[in-house]
Amino acid sequence: MVDRGESALSLPDDWPAQPDPILALNRMGSFDWDLDTGLMRMDPLAHEIFDVLPEEYAGRPENLAPRVPPDEAHRLDTHVSQSLKDGSENYGAYFRIRRRDGTLCWTHTQGYIQRDATGRPRRIIGIIRDATRELSEAQDRREKAALDIEARRRQTNVVQITTAALAHARTVQDVIDVLKNNQGVTHLGATSLVMGLVEAGRIRLVAEGPKGSFVPGTLVTGIDEQYPMSEAVRTLTPRFIESPEEFARHYPLLWPHITELDITSAAYLPLIAQARPIGAMGLLYNDRRGFSAQDRNVLVALGSSIAQSLQRAMFYEQEKDLAQGLQQAMLPRTIPRVPGADVAVRYRSGSLGREIGGDWYDVIPLPGGRVGAVIGDVQGHDTHAAAVMGQLRIVLRAYAAEGHTPATVMARASVFLHELDTERFATCLYAEADLDTGVVQVVRAGHIDPLVRDTDGGCHRLAVAGGLPLGLSAEFGRLEYPVDTLELDPGQTLLLCTDGLVEQPGIDLDDGMRTLRALVARGPDDVRDLADRLIDVAEERGGEDDVALLLLRRVEKDAQRSGGRVQQHVGPGDPEALTEARHMVRAAVRAWGAGERADEIELIADELITNALMHTEGAAVVTLRALTGPDRRIRVEVEDASSALPRRREAGESGVSGRGLLLVDRLADVWGVEARGGGKCVWCEFLVPEGE
Repeated sequence: MVDRGESALSLPDDWPAQPDPILALNRMGSFDWDLDTGLMRMDPLAHEIFDVLPEEYAGRPENLAPRVPPDEAHRLDTHVSQSLKDGSENYGAYFRIRRRDGTLCWTHTQGYIQRDATGRPRRIIGIIRDATRELSEAQDRREKAALDIEARRRQTNVVQITTAALAHARTVQDVIDVLKNNQGVTHLGATSLVMGLVEAGRIRLVAEGPKGSFVPGTLVTGIDEQYPMSEAVRTLTPRFIESPEEFARHYPLLWPHITELDITSAAYLPLIAQARPIGAMGLLYNDRRGFSAQDRNVLVALGSSIAQSLQRAMFYEQEKDLAQGLQQAMLPRTIPRVPGADVAVRYRSGSLGREIGGDWYDVIPLPGGRVGAVIGDVQGHDTHAAAVMGQLRIVLRAYAAEGHTPATVMARASVFLHELDTERFATCLYAEADLDTGVVQVVRAGHIDPLVRDTDGGCHRLAVAGGLPLGLSAEFGRLEYPVDTLELDPGQTLLLCTDGLVEQPGIDLDDGMRTLRALVARGPDDVRDLADRLIDVAEERGGEDDVALLLLRRVEKDAQRSGGRVQQHVGPGDPEALTEARHMVRAAVRAWGAGERADEIELIADELITNALMHTEGAAVVTLRALTGPDRRIRVEVEDASSALPRRREAGESGVSGRGLLLVDRLADVWGVEARGGGKCVWCEFLVPEGE
């Protein structure tokens, strides 16, 4: 203590203030600080709190410096000075002191500031107390609160993550996968998950885990049986089992089978949608006992979200099954066996649930060893598109079977679609193949081009001239459909598909066709294996569009095989080309052993070539084929660019023309006319005995 005489100022008359006994009872020390003299008197309890002896304290605040670390002293001085300046009547502050043993302890001080009439601070009377325990308890409470908040945040986060993942689940299996993955309900601490769905008054188990924990006899259980899932469904209330003893007591049928899982508690939640139970889910734990109110609320909320997702998935599967059934009913139930060809067809529905598309395929047997192959796509993804597709498929089949040319088949189908009074149009590609000769006529109505896979594995795109889609060509009066002709050799494969196999988001159609060509070239030789491979790629890629696919591979027919082929182009007004064609015919029929029929074949070939040059004023292409087998034949084809059909007429007595088709009809065993692109092909065949 400093002697009072050292100060020129006098101390207050009531200085120092006497501590209240209540302060001592509450382990609070007191001080009286005269701001004019700078003296601060502390009572014995204040000395004890600061851990200073009476002889160590001389009555001034700076004597406490050894016990108050500099940073704490600076912070406390700043706080007190601010209170003195801003006119405050009191202040309070927490600060730390360092005791003799070096430990830091929290201390709390409160001071009452006395001022004179002018507002000048003259005196501070206050208390000092040890706040270490208080702050420690507060810190514990804060940490516990923080842990509780973190636990709630983690639980809420799991619910949010699971709910967000369930939003993308389309099937029941998708829901189960979401719940069993690393971001599912196992983050809530569950050891295993079981789930059952209500079916015909019973509960069928659809998920159990971990692997190997299946309980025999629980695959299908009755709702009235003594199982926890049955109870949850029966009562429509959650069942929380908080101890192994409770589990064993209430469910003696189940408990003996799961004792090895070390289950300590479990939660069974009814899955309720639209006020009716659709199933139940069980979460089993091996590291907890009991459930807090927060835990129960989180699990009940999670069960509600899972129930909604399950119901949505069940509806989706039902609608998809219905849509696929309707789509399959519209497609051909069987594909007929086609002599001379291997045919494979595939269909993949898009990922739009009940929204089915109008994609279709068809294979149409035709007279004379011919076959029609159809691929098409009606605009839209709904039942209307499927209905239009079914009608369009039937009329195309009927028109082709009636013997109309490919161009006429397509034109009539367009008129039919236009007269259906529907706003839908359709793209279509129709190919008519003569499997004896390999000649294929192709007509395209707004559809993507076909592909041909060669015998060496290469694949190329056929650029087919096309017309408007079906329905549109009739509406705009543009029913002309050009016909392209190609020859399919034995071993070559014709591929027809809808754009779902080619188009991908963000990828140009030409790039898509190049990708498809590469897939076909690298694919297996068998058409069924190749079709499976292409559909698998489409399935892996996903997408919302349907895919229809038809593969036709020409094979050697047992009854008829090509033994050779020669061809010559003859231009109008080109006698040398005509002479060469005659030499080619003569050499070919003798090389192929036509025998006695060689002269007839040469005569008829010459007549057909001459007729084409005279009556079309254009070029002609003559083709000879040797068809070997039980019925050995030589076939003559003369193709020109005129669509006018030849007709038989009687020649006059002095006439020099008019006998061409009469000779053909008399000498050939069979003959006919086929439309070829923008023109026609007149053909005839001659039976040649094997001995010749």
